[in-house]
Amino acid sequence: MDVKQYFRRLREIEESFVDKYPIVISLETPDGGKAGLIAETSRSVAAKMIVEGRAVLASVEQKTAYYEHQEATRRAAEKAELAKRVQVAIITDPEFQAQATGKKTTVSPSAK
Repeated sequence: MDVKQYFRRLREIEESFVDKYPIVISLETPDGGKAGLIAETSRSVAAKMIVEGRAVLASVEQKTAYYEHQEATRRAAEKAELAKRVQVAIITDPEFQAQATGKKTTVSPSAK
């Protein structure tokens, strides 16, 4: 491929993208690239991968599935983070225990 033609095609593909960060699906390559991996990349990287035959642009259904998977992963991570932050406090104050049971107690000055 001619260098001018390569960069012209690169610009054309990059300008054709609707999304700011297009989603591409990798193709199998002779140098060990695995097929079927989904990635959200910049326009320039996506265009380069497509021109070089290392990836194809994802379909609408594949984009939807990718975004749903990312959202589920984000929610799971947030839930795990919240679980780390849960704190339990044990209160042993006699006045508080009395309020909880509805009984009225007197606390001696020596207990304070």
